Amino acid sequence: MHTAAGRLSLAQTFAQLRPKRQIAFMPFIPAGYPDLETTASLLTAMERAGANIIEVGIPFSDPIADGPTIQAAFTAALAKKLKLADVFATVRDARASVLIPLVAMVSYSIAYRYGVEQFAAMCKQSGFDGLILPDLPPPEAEAICAKVQSAALDTILLVAPTTTPERRREIARLSSGFIYYLSVSGITGERDSLPADLAANVANLKSLTDRPVCVGFGVSTAQHVAQLAKIADGAIVGSAIVKRITQHKAAGAKAIATNVSAYCTELLAHVR
Repeated sequence: MHTAAGRLSLAQTFAQLRPKRQIAFMPFIPAGYPDLETTASLLTAMERAGANIIEVGIPFSDPIADGPTIQAAFTAALAKKLKLADVFATVRDARASVLIPLVAMVSYSIAYRYGVEQFAAMCKQSGFDGLILPDLPPPEAEAICAKVQSAALDTILLVAPTTTPERRREIARLSSGFIYYLSVSGITGERDSLPADLAANVANLKSLTDRPVCVGFGVSTAQHVAQLAKIADGAIVGSAIVKRITQHKAAGAKAIATNVSAYCTELLAHVR
C-alpha cells in the first residue's frame, strides 16, 4: 500500500527483511494507556529500539481474545474517557518522526459504528498503514476488507491453530498485509514456552499462501523471538510489553519509554 514519502509500507518492510533472514519485530501498545503522552513516546522510542512494525490497540470494552493484562490496560484507558479522535490525533502528530508501519488493532464493532469507509479514511489520515480486525471472519470479511483496502490500508486477519485449511486459504486471500497467527487458541498472555507444534503449524500455513505470517500470543522472551525467527516472518509481543508499561506507569511517559525500549532491545538480543 502507498505511504507518505520516506515511510515504509508493510510490503516494503517484509521485502527488506526477507533477504537478510531477519524477523519483523512487532510490539503492541494499548492507545491511551496510561495516557496519550506515553503512547506518543512509545511510538518513537520503540522504533529506535528496533521495532519494524508497531501494533496500536484501540481500547474496547469487550476485548475479543485479550488476556487480563491487556484488558486491564484497555479498561484504564476507557475510564479516563479516551476518545478515538484523540488517539488519531496523537498518532498523526507522532507520525512525523516514525517511519516504520503502524497497524491498528480494532474491534469491527468500532469500525461499524463509524461506518467502515469513514473509519478507514480516519485511520489512513492519521498515519496508520493497516487494520487488524480480530473479530471479522470470512465470509463477512469479504466486503469489509475491500472497503478497507480501497482506503489504501492493508487488512490483517487472524488464524488460530484450529482454523481449517479451507478457511486458512480464505483468510490469507483477504489479508493483504500479513496473517496474524495465534500460537495458541484462547487468550493473550505471557508463557514460559511456545507450543511444541508451532513450527509445524506455521509451516502448514505458509504452504497455503505467500503472505507473510506473524506469530503472536505468548511471545515474551528473546528465546521466543529467536525461535520464531527460524519459522515465521514476524514476532508480535503484546502482554509482556503492557506489563512493563504498567510496572513503570507511576514514573511517567519518559521512564516508561526508556524501560520498554530496553526490553525491546533485550528481546532482539539473539536475532539482530
